[in-house]
Amino acid sequence: MIRTTPRVPSPRRLLAAALLLAVPLAPLHAQKRSARSSAASAGSSSASVDAARKFMEGAEREITELSTKANRAQWVAANFITDDTEGISADATKDLNVAIQRLAIASKRFDRVTLPAELRRKMTLLKLSLAAPPPGNPADATELTRISSSLEADYGKGTYCRPAKGAAAGGKEECLQINALSRILVDSRDPNEMLDAWQGWHRVGAPMRERYARFVELSNKGARELGFADAGAMWRSNYDMPPDEFAKELDRLWTQVRPLYLSLHAYVRARLSERYGPQVVPPDGMIPAHLLGNMWAQEWGNVYPLVAPKGASADPGYDLTALLKAKNTDAMGMARYGEGFFTSMGLPKLPPTFYERSLFVKPRDRDVVCHASAWTVLNPDDVRIKMCTEVTGEDFVTVHHEEGHDFYYMAYRNQPILFQNGANDGFHEAIGDAIALSITPDYLKTVGLLDRVPPASADTALLLRQALDKVAFLPFGLLIDQWRWKVFSGEVKPASYNAAWWELRNRYQGVSAPLPRSEADFDPGAKYHVPANTPYTRYFLARVLQFQFYRAMCREAGFTGPLHRCSFYGNKQAGAKLSAMLSLGQSKPWPDALEALTGERRMDAGAMLEYFAPLQKWLDEQNRGRSLGWDQSSRSATK
Repeated sequence: MIRTTPRVPSPRRLLAAALLLAVPLAPLHAQKRSARSSAASAGSSSASVDAARKFMEGAEREITELSTKANRAQWVAANFITDDTEGISADATKDLNVAIQRLAIASKRFDRVTLPAELRRKMTLLKLSLAAPPPGNPADATELTRISSSLEADYGKGTYCRPAKGAAAGGKEECLQINALSRILVDSRDPNEMLDAWQGWHRVGAPMRERYARFVELSNKGARELGFADAGAMWRSNYDMPPDEFAKELDRLWTQVRPLYLSLHAYVRARLSERYGPQVVPPDGMIPAHLLGNMWAQEWGNVYPLVAPKGASADPGYDLTALLKAKNTDAMGMARYGEGFFTSMGLPKLPPTFYERSLFVKPRDRDVVCHASAWTVLNPDDVRIKMCTEVTGEDFVTVHHEEGHDFYYMAYRNQPILFQNGANDGFHEAIGDAIALSITPDYLKTVGLLDRVPPASADTALLLRQALDKVAFLPFGLLIDQWRWKVFSGEVKPASYNAAWWELRNRYQGVSAPLPRSEADFDPGAKYHVPANTPYTRYFLARVLQFQFYRAMCREAGFTGPLHRCSFYGNKQAGAKLSAMLSLGQSKPWPDALEALTGERRMDAGAMLEYFAPLQKWLDEQNRGRSLGWDQSSRSATK
């Protein structure tokens, strides 16, 4: 069973808490439309540019003060989960959100005033500042905050208790949280044991269902008060283009990468079918979700030992986890490796408080929200990470990812607070991962973790291992917000939440539920970003952008070999390009920021395809005679 103790809620934790709880982008189409209407009617408006400027100055002061209080309260609540910390954090977050909503509504009186471009962009950003805008009614705003914080707290406290195993168990229970349950999916090769862990964790979502439906209702109410059709439409307005055009961009990018995903899926399915048998993994069907080494089947790298190339090419030449342990690397040491990469490119060091105030390992004496996150808490120079780090190759990459956020925070700290965010939310997620792509064998040798660079024959294994995370994630990165946008719009009703969730997972991922699911379940709640209300399309965009950023920095560093072998560690020219982009924050539309680093103004998955081109060729050879795709009506018969 999942044990959760009812508590006073804690606030939703978004990645950039100090940055207005993840302020989204100002849509260019909205700015242009506003400019046209301003020119037509400014003469009849009693408001003035001076009044608008004074209003914004006051708004930024108020937001800065309230966001600092909320950040501190959120940090404490995430690191000390108690009734009191949840209540304090909920109150501080409510005060900030209500203030932003009040200011956003008040700013509407300047909609028809011709304003300087920078001031107009701030007004637009202010209206788009909250992922869950609270309604103007104080009682509704309080209810929204308490519901959202209770959902995240339930996730953080989620525990699956089952009878203890072994002769000495004596009828006792063992209670496991997400890290321990995830470890079972990584280490076990027993489908029944993995199924037990999977269904045990997914029980965490069921108690959230009714509250989540009310959360959707209240979020939509707040979004409508700002002039949006619903909260999902508000999210889709964050990308400097009309919402419908943004949806088309996502389709275009998915169309670029889908053939590579289908090839990877077919190969992995065949190998898992060999391992577990066709009665568990249908050779032409979907892959059961509990067999892919990850609680949400979002990344598949943990099943690499089962699907590694056969023969001599199976050995990638090194095991990063083993290398780290051989050097007696601890969690803080991993963080220092990450910092060292950024500083080698000429970026400034992390402040001493980073190491003093971050949470690097799970405490033994209390519950914490273990989901890895980056924070800026008291001021732009107070950057931290919070993660229950384990000394593994996977967490080594995660540390680089989270520190990428912190270096971004520091780079744009001199921007006005409404511009202190990524050019779009995908940018923030992509920075650290672009650096992590440069964790090549050459880099590991340079920093003393690896003695000898493996030969080119090991590249297939390395690329396959990368693709099991980078490529396998792509459809999952799309479908979470596809589901939420349908929920917010009312296309998906509460009575079909779970059915719609699995329909999308079946269609996009070719992944099936490992046992029958019903509307008594709420499986979306078992994924952190749903109860935390963190928009997720950013992660799909980040998967595309990180390769585009990586290729640009490789070119700047003068690298001319196969893209996957490039490391720009220590290259100051690449670092200068990166810094120029990071320092812009959100002050310019994202195509301008993209151009500053890459010279390109359009997101393009071509860099990812170039990186994995040798693997695509190899997969085509392995899949000869196999069918690509899957029948959505097929189900595995897990026993």
